[in-house]
Amino acid sequence: MSPRTDTPPPPEAATSLEITASSGDAGNRLDRFLAAAIGTLSRSRVKALIEAGHVSRDGAATTDPSETIRAGALYRMVPPAAVAATPEAQAIPLEILFEDRHLIVLNKPAGLVVHPAPGNPDGTLVNALLAHAGEELTGIGGEKRPGIVHRLDKETSGVMVVAKSEPAHVALSSAFASRDLERSYLALAWGMPSPSSGAVDAPVGRHPMDRKRMAVVVKGGKHALTHYATERAWGTACALLRCRLSTGRTHQIRVHMAHLGHPLVGDPVYLRRLPAAARGLPAEQREVLLAFPRQALHAETLGFRHPETGEMLRFSAPVPADMSALLALLDRNGQ
Repeated sequence: MSPRTDTPPPPEAATSLEITASSGDAGNRLDRFLAAAIGTLSRSRVKALIEAGHVSRDGAATTDPSETIRAGALYRMVPPAAVAATPEAQAIPLEILFEDRHLIVLNKPAGLVVHPAPGNPDGTLVNALLAHAGEELTGIGGEKRPGIVHRLDKETSGVMVVAKSEPAHVALSSAFASRDLERSYLALAWGMPSPSSGAVDAPVGRHPMDRKRMAVVVKGGKHALTHYATERAWGTACALLRCRLSTGRTHQIRVHMAHLGHPLVGDPVYLRRLPAAARGLPAEQREVLLAFPRQALHAETLGFRHPETGEMLRFSAPVPADMSALLALLDRNGQ
């Protein structure tokens, strides 16, 4: 294919393009056609730009990479503006539980994304940490940035540790990899697990039908082990579970509890239908719990050895106000 470029792409990034398709281009796939015309972007990158809405045909957006090229049609691709390689410092309030020249321990609120990513380019924990401790960061991987050694989902609250130096980052990463630490979560789940305590030992991987979700899978998953114990229960409607991780897979607690048939209250991904246990609650509680806007999951405790001194440290954060309100609502009605 030898496409005719009406407006040549700039020589540096070579990612902006306007091109009128010739009769010889007709029948080709849109992503293949544009990738060949640009010459400096992979087909997978072009496909992602199409799906993200950065391509138009005759002035109308087109988001199907497999669309068939039409002779005479004008195709235009305008990628998003480039962002700085290093996240910008942003003054976002943080609740610091402990800090020295090696590390920071904090209580992450629900709603705060840990690291910049597509869809969340700023306003993240990393942006906040750069503003809070930027001058004290000694450099990790050649960059002056905080060392993220573990993550909590955006809507999960609780205790996190972040490295401020390369040696601390290496030591803490090793501790998390070997599970040489203490981590416990509190989760409000639908129903009452039976037995009331136990372990879920089931591999977790990408859902075979929905790649945006994780699932317990038969093939291709990673070993995942979650220990749970019931702290409190409200009849058979809800239970407050303490979960301890022996592994650290994406969405592990959420996936394992849903696999047991006890998805977390408010979970937007793994609570797929109205739970039968909800029928055991009076209408007021049922409506409030069903409307809870996030997974009711809190990283309550984190314990680890200090990477420099070897001292055993242990930090806890109280259940946040929104989860506390749910527990209080359940208590008021004596369930």
